[in-house]
Order: sequence, then C-alpha cells, then structure tokens
Amino acid sequence: MAKKKVVVAFSGGLDTSYTVMKLTQDGWDVYAACANTGGFSEEQLKVNEENAYKLGAVKYVTLDVTQEYYEKSLKYMIYGNVMRNNCYPISVSSERIFQAIAIARYANEIQADAIAHGSTGAGNDQIRFDMTFLVMAPGVEIITLTRDQALSRKEEVDYLNDHGFYADFTKLKYSYNVGIWGTSICGGEILDPTQGLPEEAYLKHVTSDKAEEELKITFKNGEITAVNGEEFEDKIKAIQKIEEIGASYAIGRDCNVGDTIIGIKGRVAFEAAAPKLIIEAHRLLEKSTLSKWQQYWKDQVANWYGMFLHESQYLEPVMPDIEAFLTSSQRHVNGTAILKLRPYSFQTVGVDSDDDLTKSKLGEYGEMNHGWTADDAKGFIKLSATPLRVFYGMHPNERK
Repeated sequence: MAKKKVVVAFSGGLDTSYTVMKLTQDGWDVYAACANTGGFSEEQLKVNEENAYKLGAVKYVTLDVTQEYYEKSLKYMIYGNVMRNNCYPISVSSERIFQAIAIARYANEIQADAIAHGSTGAGNDQIRFDMTFLVMAPGVEIITLTRDQALSRKEEVDYLNDHGFYADFTKLKYSYNVGIWGTSICGGEILDPTQGLPEEAYLKHVTSDKAEEELKITFKNGEITAVNGEEFEDKIKAIQKIEEIGASYAIGRDCNVGDTIIGIKGRVAFEAAAPKLIIEAHRLLEKSTLSKWQQYWKDQVANWYGMFLHESQYLEPVMPDIEAFLTSSQRHVNGTAILKLRPYSFQTVGVDSDDDLTKSKLGEYGEMNHGWTADDAKGFIKLSATPLRVFYGMHPNERK
C-alpha cells in the first residue's frame, strides 16, 4: 500500500524540523515546502533544502510567492497606508496568509492527504494556517504536532538527536522573523511591559557616515516607480532599496501592543525601515493629491483591510471590494515625496507633483483669495454658522 502524503510548511526551525522527522518516522511520505515571501536568503533556502532531506523528506520545494505577496497584499497596504494601531506595518500576519495559500495550492497539486505546520496553540499563526487550509484544501487533514503534543524544546531536540539529526537549535534570548515588510523581534525585555529593547537586540544599526540624507520616493498611481531618481520596474527591488537606505540609519524601530485573534494581548518589537518610510512618503503625497473625503473614506476602509489581514480574513469576499476602492483612490497619487533621514528618525519635507491640489489658482492658504470676494467669504461663514445659531438661540443656557 502506498504511503500517505503530507506537506509540511517547512521554515527550517526546530518545530518544523521535528515535524518532518516525526511524520517520516510515523510512516508518511513527507514533502517539505518552504513558502518564501521575501524573507529567506538564497543561502538559507539552500540549507533548508539540505536539512529537509537529512530529516527524511522525500521531496523539498521552495515556493517563491514574493511577487504575488506584493501584487495581492503589499500594494494595497501601501495604497491604504496600513499600520495596525497606527504603529505596526502588519509584517508577519500578512506574510503568513500568502505562505499558507502557497502551501495549500501545493498540497492540492500533489494530491496530499494532509498538511502539517509548526504553530503553537497560543498564537495567531495557527489560525492563519488552519483557516486558509480549511478553505483552500477542503478535506485535507491538518496536523499540528507542536500544538497537540505540547512538547518542550528539549524533548524536540532530543528526539532529533536520537534519530541522527544535529543542528544548532539553541534557544536565544530573542527570536526574529525576517521578512520583506519588516522584522519582528520577540523575547527578552519585550516580556516586561515596562521595558524596551536594548541596542544589541536589533539586527540593523546605524552604519551611514552621513549626518542626514534626503530620500526621494516617486509614485505613479500610488505605486513606487523610482527611488532617488533610480527607476524600478520591479517593486520588490524598490522596497529593498529603500530598506537598504533607511536601515543604515536604524530607522523604523518600534514596539507594538495589540490584540491577538484568540483574544489575549501580545507585545512585539520590530524594525521596518522600508514600510515606515514608504507609507509616510505615500501618506504625504496623498495629503496634497486627494480630496478631503477621499482621504477620510480611504482611511476607514484601509483600517478594515489591515484588520482583516491581521485577523486571518484575507479570503473574506469583501477584501477584493476594498482593494477596488483603494486602487481607484490612487488614480491621481502621482509625484515625488521628499523625506529627510537622520540616525533613528526621519521627517517629511514636501512633495513635487503635477497633481498637487495646493497649486490651485483659486487661492493660497492664509494669503490671498482669487476665486471669491470678501462678501462671499462672510456670507459662507454666516450660513455655516446657521445650525449653531438656531440651536443656541433656542437653548441659550447650554452655551459653554
């Protein structure tokens, strides 16, 4: 009888390494699949492949969905200036959705009997993986050894060693999740709500020899087209260029406290130079190119978009509707936003855009009006005050 097939969402870490070996020992044909959304280097992927076969996998694949991740998520997060709690650029949560989608597609392709992942029972990722698999690979069994067996790290390491696999799985003070849209940092001082992280906890430090530097990001219909005059057809490469510049000033560090999907509070530190710089540059350009109500309503739906991404609701049918709105809102978001960078911080400077609404010939704010007279202004003000005059005329005692 042929062995059953299981696809393991393989990151190369302790939990997924244990999962590959244990399922192999239990008689499964294990297909180790690493879904890369831009966070793995070529060297890491090569090591993952080597280790997967050492652990007993019959096949290893890298599923590169970096461009898909940009086209179906990052692009809209930029359009929406999405920051969870006005702080966190939704790095890990949005990545996990697309990793799960890629794994589910692969499982369907090889007609797998099961999908396995290494999430624990106390975090958000278990929900992101399980929900996506339930929808996209219906009927396929979901296996979660780490969650179900509640094994300690020592028990997992001992099992691997006993079966001839050795690797450095030392539990470090900090754990990192590196991605194209930022790096999350957990552990250490983060566990104490009164503390922040020390300098040595961050992966990127000030390396620029410039006291300050001007950064110009050019957008067309809301998408990045150039960085400091250098044009980019590949938007991922543009993001990486901005990350390289911003990280040299250690920009983008912060700490977010938020609500997990399962209902407890979670605290995570992160460094995300590119998202912080891109979103603030984009927001700056929008202030000059969008109408008041475009900005207002875009903020409302973008907040929901980010929340649904975080809460594992990417497959909710309303998401394409929100994306259509966000895309439409970008039709005049064209031009260059200018930022000034310095160690650990940056400031917005200004914009250069043919669609800049501050260039209207009707008037200059605080200076001169050309499209109306003084009497027009006084009449407008009097009419605007009418509802208040009516109310307080009827209720004079309510005046503050």
